[in-house]
Amino acid sequence: MRINKFLASCGVASRRNSEQYVLEGRVKVNGKVVTALATEINLDNDTVTLDGKTVTLPKSHIYLMMNKPKGFICTLSDDRERKTVIDLLPDNYKSKRVFPIGRLDYDSEGLLLLTTDGDLANRLMHPGSDVGKTYVCKVEGQVPEADLAKLRKGVMLDGSLTKKAKIKLLEFDGEFSRFEITISEGRNRQIRRMFETVNKEVVFLRRVAIGDLRLGGLYRGETRELKPHEIEYLMKF
Repeated sequence: MRINKFLASCGVASRRNSEQYVLEGRVKVNGKVVTALATEINLDNDTVTLDGKTVTLPKSHIYLMMNKPKGFICTLSDDRERKTVIDLLPDNYKSKRVFPIGRLDYDSEGLLLLTTDGDLANRLMHPGSDVGKTYVCKVEGQVPEADLAKLRKGVMLDGSLTKKAKIKLLEFDGEFSRFEITISEGRNRQIRRMFETVNKEVVFLRRVAIGDLRLGGLYRGETRELKPHEIEYLMKF
């Protein structure tokens, strides 16, 4: 097994981040630093360490769903000492090398997947995966249909067009519009920035689904293990 896949399978990080660890000289095999991404790991005989700590393949991976509240960031740690989603995990998961798949920004809430399976995380986060992510968002004022058409078709962010989006008006109460929106990308603060292009501010954003997996029955901050049929569904990507 190649070194990057081995590290990802151990739950260290995604394959891409695992490659970076190797290139930075942080990985040793049998006591020797390796920097070649083509390094093959013998699962029966080789001992692999990252930053001096031995990493091993888990007997079985962990797959979790969390209802992330606002005010938490989707990283393992933060140099600004902000709260992370790892702080919300039950104690029995905190030592299991669980990490979030993708992210929800600090001011957003809703469905977040966490796992020890770096290979799956890499597949789901890959730009070509086209996994739909569905959100409910509240926007100030009423959004003209012409502006919604622009957002559905794609707007320019970071020098390139966003992929087509599905947007459905759920309610307009005279002050705020509430939409269900599905996108298949994971650009930084994408939905908020999309609405900014039509001069509208998103005041509330909650992810309610990733593909066919829907958030339900979890209070804010709660976590549960994925059910076997949910894991099987994710493995299709």
